[in-house]
Amino acid sequence: MKHLAHPQLWFVCGSQHLYGPETLKEVADHAGEISSALHGAQAIPLEVVSKGVLTTPDEIRALCLAANADPMCAGLILWMHTFSPSKMWIGGLSQLRKPFVHLHTQYSRDLPWASIDMDYMNLNQSAHGDREAGFLHTRLRLERKVVVGHWQDAEVQERLGVWARAAWAWNDLQGGKFVRFGDNMRQVAVTEGDKVSAEMRFGFSVNTHGVGDLVERVNAVSEEQVDALIQTYLAEYEVAPELQPGGERHESLRDGARIEAGMRAFLEEGGYLGFTDTFEDLHGLKQLPGLATQRLMNEGYGFGGEGDWKTAALVRAMKVMAHGLPGGTSFMEDYTYHLAPGQHQVLGSHMLEICPSIAAAKPRLEIHPLGIGGKDDPVRLVFDANLGRAINVSLIDLGSRFRLIVNEVESVGHPELPELPVARSVWECLPDFKTACAAWIYAGGAHHTGYSYAVTTEHIEDFAAMAGVELAVIDQDTRLREFRQDLRLSDLYYVLAQGLRA
Repeated sequence: MKHLAHPQLWFVCGSQHLYGPETLKEVADHAGEISSALHGAQAIPLEVVSKGVLTTPDEIRALCLAANADPMCAGLILWMHTFSPSKMWIGGLSQLRKPFVHLHTQYSRDLPWASIDMDYMNLNQSAHGDREAGFLHTRLRLERKVVVGHWQDAEVQERLGVWARAAWAWNDLQGGKFVRFGDNMRQVAVTEGDKVSAEMRFGFSVNTHGVGDLVERVNAVSEEQVDALIQTYLAEYEVAPELQPGGERHESLRDGARIEAGMRAFLEEGGYLGFTDTFEDLHGLKQLPGLATQRLMNEGYGFGGEGDWKTAALVRAMKVMAHGLPGGTSFMEDYTYHLAPGQHQVLGSHMLEICPSIAAAKPRLEIHPLGIGGKDDPVRLVFDANLGRAINVSLIDLGSRFRLIVNEVESVGHPELPELPVARSVWECLPDFKTACAAWIYAGGAHHTGYSYAVTTEHIEDFAAMAGVELAVIDQDTRLREFRQDLRLSDLYYVLAQGLRA
């Protein structure tokens, strides 16, 4: 995956000197064993590094400041083995800028009923210590995830893994760069937004380059580079006969390959995590970058159509969360509906730019007219998406704040689409089509989304908490009246939230 670092998670254990050096040594041994187990857990995608046992305010402050300063620290796992008076943590946690998860566990799974004594009780009192820590986290109004259960429990490790993936995506966005080739699609509202506020909130920057800058890279691509990409296409896809070497439209495939190579060079040189373009600004390009965008997205770049930089950043974050998981993640658009009684479905697609990571079978590389943009017919990958549970996610700018909206959906089979030459997915919304679509519209959800079979609502929930942004979830339990009331209460909450931190 392009430009993806592999940061660490710091495992931090809290205690105090009240219990004496022998107890603290045992605490340190236990903390090291738990840290090693989490490091080796298959569900946790990042390295877990033990930072020992903290017993004084100065140690805690120093560690929190070190975490802030270390770009390879994606977040902290906090656990109070014994009892760590939480006033010791005020100075450090007040300055901590990295996300943390509070692991409420204890070293021993089972109580030794026949031999338990006060020495055992004094050592194994996470039930006591973690409640003290939790009070302070709440008092400081700190966003965090709380995971409860024994550290060897698979479900505990899986929930820590979900949080770790969200922290990974958050770390990836800090200082990340996204480029817009041209500007926003004319007269469209939801794809606009405040890029300054986004950088303040999410940590990534968005800047525009004229399409001419991209065209310069495209024109510099050698014939040898194009030849190499053609061989890649022939190996990876079912290439339409007219696009194959010697075919009557082969030159169009070479044009598409040249655009891909030039775009990749631009993104790699600039260290960009994602990009946008628009069919209203293609001066100097022979065709809309359909195939190029699909393949670059498959390599991990975020993308948003028609200048939609918020969705480009969202797709990148979701791809980081999904890295190494089965299923795939793509830019998506709710395009049109099937409204047969008892079978309400959404046909999701886009003009060209759906990521082949969600393809159910080997994609077909084809060429067809686009009908808009005024350029040559673009080459593109055509396929049906996987079946199964997925999520559709939108990031919008409400002016006073950002909101993430999630709809849980079920991708389903559909009749053949012989006249629709684009990649597509058909899904049914939870809890049902009418409730989900009404809730989405009440929440202001955009038509552009991040669509994933790998990322779950819990991933997005953890990410929203790290970013300090609102989350609206549309799932099996959604009831429209309550959903609308929650949106009203959120308006009030986000007006008051900053004051509540005092």
